[in-house]
Amino acid sequence: MRDVRVGAPVTPLRWALSVAAGVLAIDQLTKWWAAETLPGDPIVLIDGVLELRYVTNAGASFSMLQNAGTLIAVVVIAVVVFIVMLVRKIATVPEAVGLGLVLGGAVGNLVDRIVRGPGLFDGAVVDFVDFSFFPAFNAADSAITIGAVLILLLSLFRK
Repeated sequence: MRDVRVGAPVTPLRWALSVAAGVLAIDQLTKWWAAETLPGDPIVLIDGVLELRYVTNAGASFSMLQNAGTLIAVVVIAVVVFIVMLVRKIATVPEAVGLGLVLGGAVGNLVDRIVRGPGLFDGAVVDFVDFSFFPAFNAADSAITIGAVLILLLSLFRK
């Protein structure tokens, strides 16, 4: 009997790239929905605590570095290149998932900077999850945070 294989082996690199692609798709779909549905009419989920509200951010995290799109984009591109180089060298799936989350989130917000403005990197990132006590964020921001925490926890508990 012959050995019949379906597809290539699932390596950590494939895991990372698959997770990144999934995050990018979810991020862009939710931002499209927010831009089409929420401007001028937020959805209150928990009164005084949580709303889905369309906001844009031309800066970095927590609205720092407003209108520094090119600088932010160059830093993000460098981070993306670093993550892609790093993910080729990792050996475990959990690390790959963490890096994939960060990679997908970084690319998701970079896409906004490229396509949502008048110039190449002048676009503003769409945010729409708005807790009253925290700056608004999006799926990409969540993926970056979860991925970073996962990577940190894995490094702390590595034998």
